[in-house]
Amino acid sequence: MGLFTPRYLKEARNLLEGASKTFHHHIDLLSVAQRKSLAETIAKFKGVIESGDRRAIEQVSRDIESNFIRVIPVRAHALWAENVEAIVVAVALAVGFQAYFLKPFKIPTGSMQPTLYGMTGHPTQDSLPDPLTRAVDFVRLGRTHLDVRAKEQEEILGLNEVTHLNFFTFTDVVTTTGSHKIFAPRDVLARDFGVRPGRIYEPGAQIVHGYVQAGDQVFVDRMTYQFRNPSRGNVFVFMTTGIRRIEMNLPADQGSQFYIKRLAGLPGDNLRIDAPKLFLNGSVVEGSAFNRVMSCENGYRGYSNPSAAQYLTSPEESFTVPDHAFFALGDNSYNSSDSRYWGIVPERNVIGRGFFVYWPFSERWGFIR
Repeated sequence: MGLFTPRYLKEARNLLEGASKTFHHHIDLLSVAQRKSLAETIAKFKGVIESGDRRAIEQVSRDIESNFIRVIPVRAHALWAENVEAIVVAVALAVGFQAYFLKPFKIPTGSMQPTLYGMTGHPTQDSLPDPLTRAVDFVRLGRTHLDVRAKEQEEILGLNEVTHLNFFTFTDVVTTTGSHKIFAPRDVLARDFGVRPGRIYEPGAQIVHGYVQAGDQVFVDRMTYQFRNPSRGNVFVFMTTGIRRIEMNLPADQGSQFYIKRLAGLPGDNLRIDAPKLFLNGSVVEGSAFNRVMSCENGYRGYSNPSAAQYLTSPEESFTVPDHAFFALGDNSYNSSDSRYWGIVPERNVIGRGFFVYWPFSERWGFIR
């Protein structure tokens, strides 16, 4: 039926709808006389629309516009105000969505490898790919190709890390002749490329050559644990607030942060490690995630008894998880700062379950196992 409605009639109905909404939106701000005047104008407009008289509709349309402008003046900068309101609402929705549903999280270290990867550096002797390939590598794999060489003899004096927009991390490598700004974290340059204070590079020598692989970006499900308790074997994210041995190692200006580990022990569980096996209540723990780690295959190395830890330092030592707490282990047990070093995760610290790798689009993309 609407397909054959004349255009002027459609426009009039849209105008009537807008006028009615504006009237009800401002009704509390209008005087009795203004309410009466606008209500009569709207009622008159309805009548002429029902009559279908085009000339009368056009006349009353002009009247209703002038009446509304007179009673409810157009606000200065209304367009800007509406755009700001829309942005504020969008930000509020995004913050609320992260707070109650899904929170994006960047894997910071290699403690969960090879299940999840933090940022890693890969020195190579190969020539850098062409610009198009480099752009595709960054979008698809989160891979940044780097080639930084010494122009003259340079000694490394320091590495200063700066993060922009909470995502882009650069390091200023300060040398005796100036500095190099490199798109990579300080620890990656030091650990994987050997860029450290005191090292000397001859003219033309490679300071950094290869690529940096971005850490996995995951979604943390914040809803599930509102309805059920965390399960053994879950990959879970928690705050370090109140975990003393973590907090004492954090920079003073950093405060609390988030960790991601495998939940290995629930309240009441008795845990023991006899490398490479993890024992739960006297028997080898069951579950596909634990089996992968203990298989010592495909990059997994099993569980270890680190002598420098506080707990589970030998095959004979066991630990019983207290109430309202969890025991966390990294899948990369030989290189993981976890509950063996700093103790339990209080129940109140749990943020949610890591469940999906959304970037980069590597072989790990998808649901976390």
